[in-house]
Amino acid sequence: MTDTRYEADFYQWTQAQAAHLRAKEWPALDVDHLAEEIESLGASDRRALRSYLLRLSQHLLKWHYQPQRRGESWQQGIDHARLQIELILEDSPSLRAFLPEAAAWAYPRGRKEAAKETGLPLATFPEVCPWSLEQLQDENFLPAEDT
Repeated sequence: MTDTRYEADFYQWTQAQAAHLRAKEWPALDVDHLAEEIESLGASDRRALRSYLLRLSQHLLKWHYQPQRRGESWQQGIDHARLQIELILEDSPSLRAFLPEAAAWAYPRGRKEAAKETGLPLATFPEVCPWSLEQLQDENFLPAEDT
């Protein structure tokens, strides 16, 4: 059964679908749209993981290559990205298998963003991420000036 409220009032549709599920009113469910929304939730977590890895890479590169400009905002950016990654992985542990792919996608983009923000040539930054996934997630890791 298609619920026309999906297009007209998404919030109302979600509440109605939740009520149908709780009441086990199977014929009243808008199965096609429910399946679409559930798939979209998983895709959203994958996008968020890539986005936080991009920001983390960007801030770690700035931290490493512009030590004279280190500040609280960079530290907060690093801490926030790590926390969000941790929360996503706690909620969806199966996404740990996606981490290498997400990091491989995120690092080159974080590298470009770091170059834009610092004004340093892109070639300043390594083409391949110099840090392991463990280091990226380690709340105590910060790249040293001499590495």
